Amino acid sequence: MKEKVVYWLTGSQTLYGDDVLKHVAQHSEEMANYVSGHVPVTVKYLTTCKSSDEVVEAVKKVNQDENCIGIITWCHTFSPAKMWIKGLKMLQKPMCHFATQYNEKLPYDSIDMDFMNENQAAHGDREFGYIVSRLRMDNKVIVGYYKDPEALKELASWCVVAAGYAFSKTVKVARFSDNMRDVAVTEGDKVDAHINLGWQVDYYPVGDLVDYIEEVTEKEVDALMKEYGKKYTMGTDRIDVVREQAKYEIAMEKLCKEKGGYIGIVDHFGALHGMNQLPGLAIQDLQSKGYGFGAEGDWKIAALGATMQYMAGQKGTGLMEDYTYDLVDGLCLGAHMLEVSPQFASTKPEIQVHPLSIGGKSDPARLVFEGIEAPEAIAVSMIDMGDRMRLIIQKISLVKYPHPMPNLPVGGLMWKYQPNFKDGVAAWIYAGGAHHTVVSSVVTAQQMVDLGNMWGVEVVLIDENTEINSFKEKLLWSDAVWKTRR
Repeated sequence: MKEKVVYWLTGSQTLYGDDVLKHVAQHSEEMANYVSGHVPVTVKYLTTCKSSDEVVEAVKKVNQDENCIGIITWCHTFSPAKMWIKGLKMLQKPMCHFATQYNEKLPYDSIDMDFMNENQAAHGDREFGYIVSRLRMDNKVIVGYYKDPEALKELASWCVVAAGYAFSKTVKVARFSDNMRDVAVTEGDKVDAHINLGWQVDYYPVGDLVDYIEEVTEKEVDALMKEYGKKYTMGTDRIDVVREQAKYEIAMEKLCKEKGGYIGIVDHFGALHGMNQLPGLAIQDLQSKGYGFGAEGDWKIAALGATMQYMAGQKGTGLMEDYTYDLVDGLCLGAHMLEVSPQFASTKPEIQVHPLSIGGKSDPARLVFEGIEAPEAIAVSMIDMGDRMRLIIQKISLVKYPHPMPNLPVGGLMWKYQPNFKDGVAAWIYAGGAHHTVVSSVVTAQQMVDLGNMWGVEVVLIDENTEINSFKEKLLWSDAVWKTRR
């Protein structure tokens, strides 16, 4: 992400004179450079905006720079906000208002009017905040001294989200099937998603994939088998079955790259004619490389998964499905037939071959493992409400299996819901949350809230403070508000 740039724009005006403006520029550059060393992207001081024309020129540079993922605005002095209107209405990148100061503490013994006039962030913040509010713009406000670890942590988190937002605009999903028959929640408006989220979802007949599979060479399979040997334990002597999965993975990755850079894949166990197995190990290993995957035609999860994996640095993030409850201990066992990402493995995953009682194919190879523990994690779902997309984020805790499950040949996770089992499940159902999710132990709930705000979608958060009656009321109010917005 360090190749990505966030530009630092400082607000001021000509009233203060050249000497003060020199100080403003010096302070801005020093602060931007310091921040750049503490966040995962590169922060560069761009300019001090003192007029409407200067704001417009700065925003043009921001919009045209392909490496730029957003801006940080800071009001060193008082910056009359009407001069920001034209430029802000042109802005096409996310914005963070850093309510900070060059000085951390007031120099009580020496403070005079010269100091007061040159250091007016508290004054400028309100003026700038008003016009952003008046323009109804999404804007992340972070408050604190620019060297304070907590403020820097917030800023670093926002930079990751801004990078994820930019990445989202490039996400392409290759869909080898339609949705599972009669399933509602995996449906969605692909045109709306392309317009508002940047997700391009394209259909390829499974026959196209089969053609790629048939062109895979034994040499290519040998090379991937060596990679499997390094990453996984071989727990089967049915090597031919594993080699078949390697063919699928090679073919899918080739098709995705050659057809235009797809980073998401969707299939459906009922629409894989010409393939001997359901893709299991193939999909799992592709997820370990950053590909998003959606089962049963769920393209929204494939695109969301790819985006969140990018934000997580391809760690602890991937497809998940709420499968079955332990109602005594208040736990949920999450898994999928074959395709759980090895990013969730607590130990070295093992390649195994077992029968699969669905799909009508021969026994597939898959990775089997017990999932990681993480006291703070999230499960995220994107659903289509007909008039808008709704992003549902639930805080969960990933826990160790309370008992061994030797007869369950899948990769899985066990988790507890926030705020508690009953209310957590009820809130998810009231919100219309899907059974497919993207779970992450790296991306935070706040980051997903910020990303949803950047996308301009409805955001629903289920956390430790959720109370069911209030939650239902919020959903009703939200429904009314979003209907008027669209």
